[in-house]
Amino acid sequence: MGLERRVAVIGAGPSGLAAARALDRAGLAFDGYEAHTDVGGLWDIDNPRSTVYESAHLISSRTTTQFDELPMDSAADYPSHRELLRYFRRYAVEFGLRERFRFGTRVLGVEPVGGDDSGRSGWTVRSAPAGSAPGSGADDAVERTYSHVVIANGTLAEPNVPTLPGAFDGEVLHSSAYKSADVFAGKRVLVVGGGNSGCDIAVDAVHRAASVDLSVRRGYWFVPRYLLGRPTDTLNQGRPLPARVKQAVDSRLLRLLNGDPRRFGFPEPDHKIYESHPVVNSLVLQHAGQGDLRVRADVARCDGRTVHFADGSSGDYDLVLLATGYRLDYPFLDPRHLAWAGPGSGTAPRLFCNIVTPSGNGLFVVGMLEASGIGWQGRAEQAELVARYLAGVAAGDDGDVGARARAVRFRRRLTEPWPDLTGGYRYLGLERMSYYVNKDAYRRTVRRLADELAPAAGSAA
Repeated sequence: MGLERRVAVIGAGPSGLAAARALDRAGLAFDGYEAHTDVGGLWDIDNPRSTVYESAHLISSRTTTQFDELPMDSAADYPSHRELLRYFRRYAVEFGLRERFRFGTRVLGVEPVGGDDSGRSGWTVRSAPAGSAPGSGADDAVERTYSHVVIANGTLAEPNVPTLPGAFDGEVLHSSAYKSADVFAGKRVLVVGGGNSGCDIAVDAVHRAASVDLSVRRGYWFVPRYLLGRPTDTLNQGRPLPARVKQAVDSRLLRLLNGDPRRFGFPEPDHKIYESHPVVNSLVLQHAGQGDLRVRADVARCDGRTVHFADGSSGDYDLVLLATGYRLDYPFLDPRHLAWAGPGSGTAPRLFCNIVTPSGNGLFVVGMLEASGIGWQGRAEQAELVARYLAGVAAGDDGDVGARARAVRFRRRLTEPWPDLTGGYRYLGLERMSYYVNKDAYRRTVRRLADELAPAAGSAA
């Protein structure tokens, strides 16, 4: 008797829900695992691993972010984390997904059965109640065997915490632990990191802190949330412009709208627009222009409560908030199974279309994806590709020659030159950009691959 075809889905945030929905629609058996008590992932501020804060809203607009098959019932262009959590819970109820997850259950380990790295013998998923730590020898651990595993535990949970040079005697807080601007009340605050979270939190801080400085290592492109009265990312949704043309047009437009960010103390960007994720926040420029916050150079060293900067200036602070981003984190799995050097390597897993391992070992990742405007529909299309492939494998096992041929053709693609997902953009060589793609090139490629795996019209499913 062969291995039972059953899939494990790890995570019940947006990507895990997308994976569960696609597998369910394809009629595939699966079990979901979620350490928290309900769906929503990081968008549930009560989730111990949530990294959202009270003022958090989408930085992409509702209509470009939502799942196509279930529009958000919100009038807000940029909904808050509370509205988003209600949306994910509605999604889970609408498609009967909640009962498919084992909540309060942490995955401790994912290992190939019998040590067979090819995955042909399946994968053992070891889990325990959520209080158990990854890698622990919990007495209450349970092991189950699956033919395939979909990893969908997100990309924004494990904080990247650099060591401040020197010694700082005040409070140090990473943005992952920040929840409310109350923490800034009456304090001299330094926010380190000028990405979207850093700028959002700096804007929060100006209303409560005694003073606010923002330390940045490089320049950024700042995009307003509205243009011509509409959410900016809803414009130019038709035929995408070539990369160089779009960069030339949009950079000139932003210069016209925002002026030169150097006027406000920011460095000149060392990259063209869209070669790194833009900052969707023009309020930070407004507050810098009003004198509510100062822009500082990169941190050189700390001495007591004094922070010295790379340009020779210095300042005294009570609290340093590190808005220094996140690292990919799959603590339950040996990185080699994802063709990855592991956390801190400066790289991301090397996956075909950011989804499939090069060896086709039965592991898939849904949600290891960053792109301007990709939305949750982009994750849903990843999940649909996985589900169609697995449905084809299952049908091939039952003697469907066409399904077997489609699955074999897809696996062959893993050994051929991989598609270009950059859309012509040259992304910065940063760890957080190592799994960045161009929205249009990516979605076009994934949809085409999914279409190739679909049965021909009129054929038996």
